[in-house]
Amino acid sequence: MPASKSPRKPVRERILETACELFYREGIQNVGIDRIIAESGVAKMSLYNHFKSKDALIEAFLRQRDQQWREWFVTRVEERSADPKQRILILFDVLQEWFESPNFRGCAFINATVELANPHHPGCQAALDHQLAVYQYIFDLVKAEGIEPTELVARQLLLLVQGAIVIAMMQNRPLAAIEAKHAATTLLKRYADA
Repeated sequence: MPASKSPRKPVRERILETACELFYREGIQNVGIDRIIAESGVAKMSLYNHFKSKDALIEAFLRQRDQQWREWFVTRVEERSADPKQRILILFDVLQEWFESPNFRGCAFINATVELANPHHPGCQAALDHQLAVYQYIFDLVKAEGIEPTELVARQLLLLVQGAIVIAMMQNRPLAAIEAKHAATTLLKRYADA
């Protein structure tokens, strides 16, 4: 009996999967619609039936990336500890894990914001929404630990997270996560002693 072929993914899913891989690996401006069409194996009209423009595809890429990345990130943090204070510092251990992955090319949202430059682009809004969601997760961890002023500490931790991401990408230095963790430890101790 011949082996059955696995069913082909739906067109929209193939387009988005291809765009996600190419946009993250090579940059949004470096990847054209024709390349996405060719590599996803769809007709041009099929792409435009699902995404009215490259801008719409960019936004969809960032929204999907946000969902996938945050699910992965939160799961990895929460697998390591149930204690909110430990989770605050574990954020940086999980970042290091991400930085050490072979396909790490920085933050898709920071990269997209730089590439798109126009703050009114729908991709920039998706990137901002991602940043706000990450901030909210950090804020919730800080609040659960009872650290005051919660908002200020959460913003400072977000700066450490984002700074570590940029340094890890620009300098190919995964240990930026550990350096940020040391700074976070000092920060938390300062507010615990206050």
